[in-house]
Amino acid sequence: MMDNQLSRESSLEVTSLEELAPMADYSLMNRLNCDPGATPDGVDFRPRQVFSGHYVPVRPTPIETPEYVAHSEGLFRELCFADSLARSDDFVRMFSGDLSLVPEPMSKVGWACGYALSIYGTEYTQQCPFQTGNGYGDGRAISVLEAAINGRRWEMQLKGGGRTPYCRGADGRAVLRSSVREFLAQEHMHALGVPTSRSLSLYVSKTETVRRPWYSEGSHARDPDQLISEPVAISTRVAPSFIRVGQLELFGRRARKQEHPRALEELEQLVLHLIDREYNGVIDQTLATPTKVVMLARAFRSRLASLVANWIRVGYCQGNFNSDNCAAGGFTLDYGPFGFCEVFEPFYQPWTGGGQHFAFLNQPAAAERNFKSFCSALRPLLDDHEDELAQLDEIQQGFPDVMQAEMQTMWSAKLGLETFDTELFKQLMMLMTQTPVDYTVFFRELSSIPDDIEPIKKSFYRSLDEPGIAGSEALLER
Repeated sequence: MMDNQLSRESSLEVTSLEELAPMADYSLMNRLNCDPGATPDGVDFRPRQVFSGHYVPVRPTPIETPEYVAHSEGLFRELCFADSLARSDDFVRMFSGDLSLVPEPMSKVGWACGYALSIYGTEYTQQCPFQTGNGYGDGRAISVLEAAINGRRWEMQLKGGGRTPYCRGADGRAVLRSSVREFLAQEHMHALGVPTSRSLSLYVSKTETVRRPWYSEGSHARDPDQLISEPVAISTRVAPSFIRVGQLELFGRRARKQEHPRALEELEQLVLHLIDREYNGVIDQTLATPTKVVMLARAFRSRLASLVANWIRVGYCQGNFNSDNCAAGGFTLDYGPFGFCEVFEPFYQPWTGGGQHFAFLNQPAAAERNFKSFCSALRPLLDDHEDELAQLDEIQQGFPDVMQAEMQTMWSAKLGLETFDTELFKQLMMLMTQTPVDYTVFFRELSSIPDDIEPIKKSFYRSLDEPGIAGSEALLER
């Protein structure tokens, strides 16, 4: 159990890695299985198949001549980190990818994890370079620290930290442009009350660049039409863990197909580790594994439905809500192709390659598919437990009702209603689709209703008096 480690508290500001080092506690590497084919020194940068084990030791590739860009002052306060730490030489060195000089007991090697890929509930293996599914995983995300700080456990992961065995031939790097977007989005979502990974720090290389697709000046093309050189950056994201639904799927598939002798054992180890990391205090640790599995499914269902309702509340669209981008802890995990609704579009999709199934108001359906994948991954642990298996099936089948209840509660709150009004909501959606309307401004100005409807009119991009939207003002006056 992890309670003893979590009891450690930092009563003073952390001003150096020497002061942070005693808080290091690598529960994943200490309690789960290392890939038997891994190299102990973490020099493991070529794409290869990983057949078993929960993680691969990987040494990050430092960016050249790192320069400070930003750190999250809010998260630093939560962690009791002094703001000066973000610019200190040892901190910059570590969180720009160089672990060679970290003080003990910090690890000089990070770790990357494999996962499966399911798109809208359908598992894919052919896109793996080996066409087996054993090459998917953290291709450019390398965790470098797990620490118990002020009663909470945090994992710190470098995005853009270089190649891993899962890089599939890519360069393992992130660029400054997308790193800034992710950094700001994580802290913005946190401020809006949406469960999310957090931003710790961001460093850019003064000299290292990579080529990336982008748009030429004045382009109106759907897809990027040129390659440009962009500065390499490393951002550090923070969460209680980075265990994904896709990870559970990978180990569930191995157990289901009996791909190696310890496959079922490794699935159980991962599930129990997930409970320790993300559901400690929610699920009684003394219970038998089958009971824990059922409770886990029910708890994750609640978190996932609430998360997606929160996304829609603030106008956020994940864009690529595959199972590997779905955190098993129930928070927003990955800010790859994402966006926020400006003009309200039910099928708004910020990613040109995302497809309508991951569009804005289709996110509840995508979440249901991910939850189905989650439950399927757990099933091998319940094969000999008919009662618990039946409970799991019932929990899975109940997802649409839980999701609908969360959505109705959210819409009622946005509309200032005590209870959900189905007919009013239908008319409102029709009005917002036809006019069109600014999603954020509309609901901000709605707080001035019913005393005066004039302020809300400015959220519409067309006049309410124009042909085709007659009756709109009457609806707003209801």
